[in-house]
Amino acid sequence: MRLLLLLLAGGGCAFSQPFTGGFRGGIPFTDFLSAAESGSVSYSTVTNRYILGVTAELRLPFGLGVELDAMYRHLNYASNSGTTGVTTVFTSSSTTANAWEFPLLAKYRFPSKLVRPYVDAGVAWDTLQGLSQTVQKVVAGGTTTTTSSSPAELNQTTTMGFVTGVGVDVHALVVHISPEIRYTRWGAKHFLDTSGLLSSNQNQAEFLVGITF
Repeated sequence: MRLLLLLLAGGGCAFSQPFTGGFRGGIPFTDFLSAAESGSVSYSTVTNRYILGVTAELRLPFGLGVELDAMYRHLNYASNSGTTGVTTVFTSSSTTANAWEFPLLAKYRFPSKLVRPYVDAGVAWDTLQGLSQTVQKVVAGGTTTTTSSSPAELNQTTTMGFVTGVGVDVHALVVHISPEIRYTRWGAKHFLDTSGLLSSNQNQAEFLVGITF
């Protein structure tokens, strides 16, 4: 009987506000892409030091919860190459894309009043949208420009990974502020150049802050 009363009390507290939602953003510790140069071929990339999105959570009894995020980041890279011989050809390209990440996490909050440490773990999907590459070739006869949504370096547009994180949930009036360090190991690379000079990183680490209501 006492156990039943405890279960009902815990369920009533947890489900007084079963759903929370808000925003999550932060700073990546790792680069989305790794670029290098060798001989007459070079790749370069600039990591955008932000990741932004929204978050929603179903809060369960006993500190448990299920969280779903939708996170956005922008990526770009460029390449330059040249060949000499009977005809000299210079080739340059510029590629941009939007990466959307969807982590689905199980969460456990440790008992506390205002500041509750937590751990989470789960799976994530990352997909590329708006992929565009512009290639410009300069030869003796002139310049040609082409645009494609399937660059040669593209390995696959969607990949799945495993996520784990640790953070604290600070309850301030009606707002929850949740700083977190999160790590993701992706199962495959989005980009993989045949020369090995460009590839997307399968290890992803980031510092995130969530604000939920």
